[in-house]
Amino acid sequence: MKFALIKERKNPPDRRVVFSPQACQKIVADFPKAEIIVESSDVRVFKDKEYSSLGFKVTEDVSDADVLLGVKEVPIKALIPNKKYFFFSHTIKKQPYNRALLKAILENNIELYDHETIVNSDNFRLIGFGYYAGVVGAYNGLRAYGLKFGMFSLPKAGSFKDRTALEAYLDNINLPNIKIVITGKGRVGNGAKEILEHLKIKEVSVEAYLTQEFNEAVYVQIDVLDYNKRKDGKHLDMFDFFDNAQDYDSTFMRFAKVSDVYIAGHFYGDGAPYFFTRENAKSKDFNIKVVADISCDVDGPIASTIRSSTIANPIYGYNPHTESEVDFMDDNAIAVMAVDNLPCELPDNASRGFGSMFYHSVIPAFFNDDKDGVLVRAKMTENGKLTPRFSYLQDYVNGIE
Repeated sequence: MKFALIKERKNPPDRRVVFSPQACQKIVADFPKAEIIVESSDVRVFKDKEYSSLGFKVTEDVSDADVLLGVKEVPIKALIPNKKYFFFSHTIKKQPYNRALLKAILENNIELYDHETIVNSDNFRLIGFGYYAGVVGAYNGLRAYGLKFGMFSLPKAGSFKDRTALEAYLDNINLPNIKIVITGKGRVGNGAKEILEHLKIKEVSVEAYLTQEFNEAVYVQIDVLDYNKRKDGKHLDMFDFFDNAQDYDSTFMRFAKVSDVYIAGHFYGDGAPYFFTRENAKSKDFNIKVVADISCDVDGPIASTIRSSTIANPIYGYNPHTESEVDFMDDNAIAVMAVDNLPCELPDNASRGFGSMFYHSVIPAFFNDDKDGVLVRAKMTENGKLTPRFSYLQDYVNGIE
């Protein structure tokens, strides 16, 4: 089985890759039937010579590979027919801007495996960049706070070689006795939490966070039942929330009343209550000054996220009274960090972390007859058609709203 690491061609350039040179070395050592070639790239965080020095062929032509591994969408003109592709296609939610891409994949008889569709038998995702989105998102949130209040000036995360260098720089800052709330306890939330732990910020209970004052910075990490309650007052488990989100109201305002910084690392499902609305943000009880929205659902559950931001310009201001964008330094502004491709800022660490997950969860399936069903569940297209699991996308492919 011949795998190819393909060049990332989407703009702005993405420096991430599925496998580092060292990960490639481990794969061919552990799976003797695996072969890996590398498409030459002047963008990738790991240089061509780092692969070639370990014996991997670096080439401009990867058309003889069986499986092509990328990160971002492959431009239609760069697709090679009759191949297996892995990349984030951004089509499974019927994103209109990629309908033509999915149509071209079908027309070119390509087997598409979207990284988002790689799940276990319980339908939980097995791989992703969420952890490093959390790491960078928390850093960017602290950076926004320091800039807004003139307390410290952190460089952009992308200016560091890796996470070790980023954390070393963080050691130079001192935070006042602010309160920080993190939503989400998955990969994203836990990545964010590790940055706060590195700074030795104290974690406190929900009750203490809501009712006590502290003489140091503190944080709380909350899950769905901490910031939602059933409309009928019943106390059920989180699986009830996931199944019946429409039966819940948000209680997040009790956290907004006492928080200075909000780091949003949750997954937001259709029909779930908004965390806070535009009317909520106008309330005199709304105290949040900085929102680091890693989840980045535009014009959705976090009212201040009125657009995504960019790595080049990551922070903007939201004036809750005018419901409009302003300079984040404005006295009336909530500073909003809503970059939607945060892991790109630490491409070395992000690639190594992603590659480790892919190695453990996906690579074995190519050599054990997919005994756990990982590939069959993830496969979106085959023989020019959508697979049954993804047949719901047919109207989308046909351009029917």
